[in-house]
Amino acid sequence: MNYPGVLRMPYSEPTKLAVVACPGGEHFANEVITHLRHMYKHRFNLKRDVISKRYDTDKDDLVRDINLYNDLHTSDLCVRGHVKKYRAPKFFVDTEFTYFMNGEFKTEIKECIRGRDVFIFQDVENHQELTLNGGKNKQVLSINDHVMSLLVTIDAVRQAGASDISLVLPVYPYSRQHKKKGREGLTASLLGHIYENMGVSRIITLDIHSREIENSFSKAIIENLHASYQIIRELTKLVNLSADGDDLVVVSPDTGAVDRNKFYSTGLKKPLAMIYKVRDYSQVTQNAKTTNIVSIKLLGDVKGKVAFLADDMLGTGGTLLKAMEFLKEQGATKVIAAISLPFFNGNAIAQFNEAYEKGLFYRIIGTNAVYHEELLKYEWYINSNVSGLFANVIIRIHHNQSLSDLLDNRSIIEKLVKKE
Repeated sequence: MNYPGVLRMPYSEPTKLAVVACPGGEHFANEVITHLRHMYKHRFNLKRDVISKRYDTDKDDLVRDINLYNDLHTSDLCVRGHVKKYRAPKFFVDTEFTYFMNGEFKTEIKECIRGRDVFIFQDVENHQELTLNGGKNKQVLSINDHVMSLLVTIDAVRQAGASDISLVLPVYPYSRQHKKKGREGLTASLLGHIYENMGVSRIITLDIHSREIENSFSKAIIENLHASYQIIRELTKLVNLSADGDDLVVVSPDTGAVDRNKFYSTGLKKPLAMIYKVRDYSQVTQNAKTTNIVSIKLLGDVKGKVAFLADDMLGTGGTLLKAMEFLKEQGATKVIAAISLPFFNGNAIAQFNEAYEKGLFYRIIGTNAVYHEELLKYEWYINSNVSGLFANVIIRIHHNQSLSDLLDNRSIIEKLVKKE
């Protein structure tokens, strides 16, 4: 074997990358792992082709030598896998989760993860009925249940000797409790400090509600991803974004979303408008039909145009429904909304379906960062896929590669829009 550069190929087995999926986080973890497997095999084949050509060697012999090297350096006495074929890395860690009837959780790691780079997945907004305790019980878990399950799992992974612990949280829990209005706690910051004290080195999340949360960490790193490219990719299927195409205006649903919608306006090269709302913060929104909005005004013009508005999250959805109805009243031909984190709490799905039947909006573009089953049945909802983005980030972190072009996706958005 005369291929010293090849024998350290990071895309062949064994890999130190490991995934632990908490109850509720399995669905998103499975989707990400599907991308990881494809990416690893694709990169392995590319590297194999380049090296075999450079060293003028047979590709099958090269793969055999790589597998031999990996077998020699594994600590396992029993070696498995094909000799002359690519071996797909095993990502999932065998883990047993126990849910006790008093509400307590226990996590037990069933295989050795000492020295491995572990990514723990949790979807705290997964409120579907979950099968627990090996199929013996079914339970709908709250956000607090998911957070506690996550903490117990972090501790189990740390106790098992993982060299590095990263959290994959498509939704950062308690992100709306990021600033004080009175004698209240900063729960988003509190959770961050707990993660840090438990040895978490990195958190990967999507469109975190406030940058103030990022600034609360002293040691852990937050990789805040954005779904803008995936959302625009779906938008191009709905409207013609070319210069002589549909007359589209980007509308910020409130002052807090101006930066987000300014980004879309710049990327799409479309005008920006804004809805200004006066709120009564003494009222707490209970469902999609009740809001704390006292009055609403439009800064800009949407008459005879397609209105596109984007926000980071949708809870009960009352605010968005009111904005959509208002834009239709102002003469918008179509109203399309993009939501990175579509929670649809309470009876929001039914309320939005009713609004759709009344013609108040055309489509809502969400993401699979929040797991839904019923929502996917409606024609007005489009589920954009961000699991590939998370997979790409995980691979680059694991192999110490740059994330710059993934965190700042303006260049690929520009290329996408130019195609139109």
